[in-house]
Parts: sequence; C-alpha cells; structure tokens
Amino acid sequence: MHSPFDTAPSSLPAPLFWLMDWALPAGVHAACTTRVGGVSKTPFDGFNLGDHVHDDPQAVDENRALLQAQLGGVRPVFLNQVHGVDIAYLDATTPDGIKADACLTQEAKVACTIMVADCLPLLLTDDAGQVVAAAHAGWRGLAAGVIEQTVRAVCEQAGVAAAQVQVWLGPCIGPDAFEVGDDVQVAFIKHGGAAEVAHYFKPHPTHAGKWLADLAGLARQRLQALGVTSVAGNNSTHEWCTVSQSSRLFSYRRDGVTGRFAVCIWRN
Repeated sequence: MHSPFDTAPSSLPAPLFWLMDWALPAGVHAACTTRVGGVSKTPFDGFNLGDHVHDDPQAVDENRALLQAQLGGVRPVFLNQVHGVDIAYLDATTPDGIKADACLTQEAKVACTIMVADCLPLLLTDDAGQVVAAAHAGWRGLAAGVIEQTVRAVCEQAGVAAAQVQVWLGPCIGPDAFEVGDDVQVAFIKHGGAAEVAHYFKPHPTHAGKWLADLAGLARQRLQALGVTSVAGNNSTHEWCTVSQSSRLFSYRRDGVTGRFAVCIWRN
C-alpha cells in the first residue's frame, strides 16, 4: 500500500491510500482511503472520515479537509447511509448528509463517496467515463438490490448497456470472518435461488445454525447476472478483509467502536 497522491500538508499526518489496480477511462479517477494518517485519536485512529461514530467533530472535519486536499480540491460528498437502495444524484451544490446508499454524478470535480468499516463499497463508471457512481452494500442493501439499482442508473445516465459498465469492489469483511444467521442466507435465496447462492455460504465450523458468507462473492454474482463483465478489486482473499487488516482498515465487526474509511470516484 502507498499513496498515489502527493504528500499531505506538513501540518497534518499524511494519509495512505489503498493501492487500486483498476484501469479507468481517461478523465476518471478513484481512491480508497485507509485508517493510516489523519488526526483522530484512539479508537478512531487516525484517518476517520465518519461523522456519526462519536469521534471528535473537529478531528473529522480536519480529516475530511485533508482528503479533499489529497484529491486535488475535488469535493467528496458524504452520504447518510442507511442500508437501503436509494440513489442520490450529485452536483456541486449537493450538501453532505443526504440519506442514500448510492450516488451518481456526471459533474466534474464532485466525488461520489461511500464510507465503510466492513460493508462492501463499490465504484462504477462506464467505458467512456461519462458517469461515475458509488454504492454501499452491506448484506441488507445487497439483498435488497442496491447493486441492481446503481448499475441501472449508470446505464440510463450514460446511455450504455451493462456490458459497458466497469466496477471496482473495495475491501470488506471477508468470507472467513462474516458470520451470519439463516435469515441472511434466506434473503439471498429469495432473490437468486438456492443453487445460485450456495457457493457463497459455508456452514460455520463451530457455531451450529450459522454460516460464513462471502459478501464480495455475492456482489460479483449479482453483477454477473446483470451482464457486467468488467469487475476489478476485491476477490474475496484474506488481504481484502477488513477484519484481518487491523493496522490498515477500520472494522466494526472487529472493534465495535471505530472509524470509517472511504472510497471515492470522480471526473476531472
């Protein structure tokens, strides 16, 4: 991991960014923060971008200002995420805090931004880079269709088919750490059928009636069913697991009280 950006102002600890191996269309840029850098104190140390986790508001404001500086002045728009499927259409006047779990824009210098600490963040664009979008997919939002809603919105705004949509999956809780009950498996079976989702649920080795779920795998299955073929990023391996990466990533499942890292995508 290293930062693809210039160093931060010397007065603040420079953040590190997750190394993104994603070939984007010309004029489209993306970033994924980590917990490294920033000014937040334990247990939010240090680059916490969430203003809803009881961190010092001034520290969060400083961290958000630092992120904007690292993005070259591009403004990240932060949502009030509620595990739903609503999409916010962003422009330069959009305030922070709109209730939505996905966002989309065609406007330059406005970054679609998603905060997470175990849920799966997705970044999307079309092959020509006309539209950028981001989505927050915990299991509830994923089961309810947030990916389908976001892909369809990108296709509609860009005038393209799903095969022309590119997606990057960010870090999330991994398939060896995401313990769920029967209700979660049932929610996905209702949508995709038992045979289609069975591969993404393993019986828990020690807890009867519990499963280990592959959140990123379930997202890839949804994208494939939509006809999206260009999917980069999280491949469900250990290095992408928020729970495992304690020094680099926030994890609510691991720590309870903790911060949030963010993914951003924007057009120049």
